[in-house]
Amino acid sequence: MSEKSVELTEKEQQELLEKFDAESNTRNLKGIIASVIFVLLIVFSLFQLYTGIFGQFTAYIQRTVHLGFALALIFLLFPARRKMKKDTIPWYDYILMILSVVVCAYWPVYYDTLVQQFGGISLMQMIIGGLAILLVLEAARRAVGFPITVIALLFLGYALFGAYMPGALAHRGLSLEQLIQSMFFTTEGILGTPLQVSSTIIFLFLLFGAFLVQTGIGNYFNDLAISIAGKRVGGPAKVAIFSSALNGTISGSSVANTVTTGSYTIPMMKKLGYNKNFAGAVEAASSTGGQIMPPIMGAAAFLMIEFAGESYWDIAKAAMIPALLYFSGIWIMTHFEAKRIGLVGLPDDEIPKKRDVLKKIHLLIPIIAIVYFLFVGMSVERAAVYGILSIILVSLFRKDTRITPTKFFLGLEQGARTALGVAAATACAGIIVGVVTKTGLGLKLGNSLVSMAGVIANSPELQLMLTLIFTMITSIILGMGSPTTANYIITSTIALPAIIALNGELDAAIPVLAAHMFVFYFGIVADITPPVALAAFAASGISGGEPIRTGLNATRLAIAAFIIPYMFVLNPALLMIDATTTEIIFSLVTAMLGMVSLGAGLIGYWYRPVKWFERIIAIIAGLLLIYPEGYSDTAGFVIFIIMLVIQFMTRDKKSSQTKATMN
Repeated sequence: MSEKSVELTEKEQQELLEKFDAESNTRNLKGIIASVIFVLLIVFSLFQLYTGIFGQFTAYIQRTVHLGFALALIFLLFPARRKMKKDTIPWYDYILMILSVVVCAYWPVYYDTLVQQFGGISLMQMIIGGLAILLVLEAARRAVGFPITVIALLFLGYALFGAYMPGALAHRGLSLEQLIQSMFFTTEGILGTPLQVSSTIIFLFLLFGAFLVQTGIGNYFNDLAISIAGKRVGGPAKVAIFSSALNGTISGSSVANTVTTGSYTIPMMKKLGYNKNFAGAVEAASSTGGQIMPPIMGAAAFLMIEFAGESYWDIAKAAMIPALLYFSGIWIMTHFEAKRIGLVGLPDDEIPKKRDVLKKIHLLIPIIAIVYFLFVGMSVERAAVYGILSIILVSLFRKDTRITPTKFFLGLEQGARTALGVAAATACAGIIVGVVTKTGLGLKLGNSLVSMAGVIANSPELQLMLTLIFTMITSIILGMGSPTTANYIITSTIALPAIIALNGELDAAIPVLAAHMFVFYFGIVADITPPVALAAFAASGISGGEPIRTGLNATRLAIAAFIIPYMFVLNPALLMIDATTTEIIFSLVTAMLGMVSLGAGLIGYWYRPVKWFERIIAIIAGLLLIYPEGYSDTAGFVIFIIMLVIQFMTRDKKSSQTKATMN
């Protein structure tokens, strides 16, 4: 990759990450304490690898050891406030670290007593459980951010004071003892399903991503993207889309993806002539899409296994067409925007030689291997372990990709670092899930949204659409400022029940997986939806653009993410659920044509500038084609062909040639 295109130093990238990504706001320690933390992170990874290879401990021990490592390391690495000094650890964080170890060691030490205990809990257990809740809330606030902590606190308040709530939201309320017992001494709270997935599957896949990074695959993805898309019309924007999709397979954060890939793609786009707000938007939308991109999907795919009760392969398969349409939509619109303003591709001296790119093609083998392992039915944990082993073996092919002993330990350390925020998020989300389970709040909220839609609507079809719209808005609000894993847990716990409750009102039931994918998509797009659009804000920090305008542009580019979820709920063929191969291919082709028409209408250019009334017609044709139904597809296709012929016959050749010459 050309050095000219990298305009952000590593320090500047880190500053941006710390500003917009709570998980990156860590201390910069030196000396003995830094070495101790480095060793602890490695031991954390080794513990997870050991249980991944030789089998997990019992649920309570596996999860509390995982949580103990995470909490202790969070209090050592994450300052209480962003602007605090980051070269020292204050005395109170050492106390919090010790308390974390004591609290989480309580289960392994007194395991036999606790599993045989019936009835209430003792005063000591009240103290231990209460401390566990407080420590988890504070760790989540530091490592994940305020949103999830505030939501968890509201839910705890609801659990305690439910008897005073109005109407259908009222419940008899839990005593403090009951609340603490359910939160830490059962698997329906902090130690629930979210933490279980974090302590097994997610950690191993984060470790898989960390080892891939040590091979230099991030730079390889960049070079691969430039070699494939760099010379095309508006090349740098397409490079951003392609590289973000690839990096999304190993990245668990849309903000981190935006900063790392955007540090070179955004300057390239601006240099070529893209508006700074548009350039930032392309990167933010593409990086956010990395979270819905199989095989890893920001680790949410592994949570969905437990929450939706589906196999990993069914989830990854269902995500393929929507992800393809998402990135195709952004690609199409950046292409039309480049044609509209007369932009061309990168010059030859900025394109890596294909021969050099092909020399490192072996770095893709571990990703292909892990997909194969999962496809043949291997357990997810075993696939992750074999994936890590394949990375180490494949890295030996070339000296510059080889994982040396130093890189091996760095991979262990970075994998554990990445897992800290996820562990805090899943433990805190466990509080939310636990309260919902104990109080039935999810069903109450779901029924309330369905009832609200029923009051307004006069038909089941309209009630369905209104419920989906209310659920979309709820998911976007709940997803603001939350990382992918916490985002999905919260939306699937609070917003999802509305769609499930709706099944009782409809003739045909909505598949559970379609409902999960619906809330997941809208929780994810919160990262580019103003006013709290963290990925867009991070991109504007690189581009120098305006955060809100960047977010609005990103929302327009990611229009597929706002349309496709409705379509796959209405017709699950787009998720490859209960559909024949012919139906899937037909739905994909018509939806892709719909994205072309929709993109032309939104950008205002096709073969020539599109007039205002043509834009409206193009958007309508696009929506008709995307909606997977025979009559709408036929009508949309006829309009599309007529528009295409008119555009082609009346294209302005002279203007296009002049623009190409100027650039």
